[in-house]
Amino acid sequence: MPDRPAAIRRGLVLGGGGVLGSAWAVGALQAIKDVQGLDPRDFDVIVGTSAGSVLGALIGAGVSIDALRDHQRGEQITEGPLAGYLWDYETATGGRRPNLPRLRGPGSVRLMASSLRHGLKMPPTAVLSAFLPVGNGSLERVGHLIDALTPYGEWSPHPSLWIVGMDYEAGHRVVFGRDDAPTVALSDAVMASCAIPGWFEPVTIEGRTYIDGGAWSATSADVLAAQGLDEVIVVAPMVSFENDEPDSLLSRLERRWRGSVTRRCLAEVDELEAAGVQVTVLGPGREDLEAMGGNIMDGRRRLQVLETSLRTSRSALEQGGSGRLADTG
Repeated sequence: MPDRPAAIRRGLVLGGGGVLGSAWAVGALQAIKDVQGLDPRDFDVIVGTSAGSVLGALIGAGVSIDALRDHQRGEQITEGPLAGYLWDYETATGGRRPNLPRLRGPGSVRLMASSLRHGLKMPPTAVLSAFLPVGNGSLERVGHLIDALTPYGEWSPHPSLWIVGMDYEAGHRVVFGRDDAPTVALSDAVMASCAIPGWFEPVTIEGRTYIDGGAWSATSADVLAAQGLDEVIVVAPMVSFENDEPDSLLSRLERRWRGSVTRRCLAEVDELEAAGVQVTVLGPGREDLEAMGGNIMDGRRRLQVLETSLRTSRSALEQGGSGRLADTG
């Protein structure tokens, strides 16, 4: 009998991007399922950062992409892990503006000292996070959402769900779920990964303090370089290969930041390719950016962003790229 072909091993990277990035990512994942026939739940490894960590935890718990889409739309979910679960997307993370931070000096004096010793080896965003004041927002409701699907104290049912945070004292990336990371509850890891510096309170786990993994990288796709994968799909709400021309100063600043995130993501892609991995990066295009505006936490735009992504992401995948899709394989 002929040898059976080896199964393709795939990795899924879910990047950060706030409330609007999460809505956009749901649209992109729906397009991946519809166009490429790939169910996010079937990927061999899932890496989630910040808003992507929430999506990763839900997918790892068995939530279908159809359920995620319908839940975003406010439709009643009657089957699966999200059945009957109510969630206010506009207020659950505190709204579109941060609470006043704790004005008691920089967020992490230890990280400031660490950055002086190792600054050239740390991303500028990691160094900057040390100087921001401690955020005052709560991620408790995010933790409750994860606990509702994965009992507190347990990890994901998915065998290889990785959640990216950053040690706020040592200034290094921590990939929860890997053997080299502390063993923690999934909800704690997700809250840590979402703890935007200056916006939300850092999360303390077993005496160590953690913040948003996006302080290190919005995608952290490079953590998959040594996993023997054949293909990696990066769903990156903060990565764009084309821009709009916004009028507001906030939006223009966001687009400059987005350019920096995109360059870092592509450097991670280079590392994956060097390991022989085929990589596809899907990020918001011009029409998506116009829907998003300049504040990724502005939930008032969420449904518009979702519906736009459902259409534009599908079009990008069907056309094989239009500035929104970088097929680097």
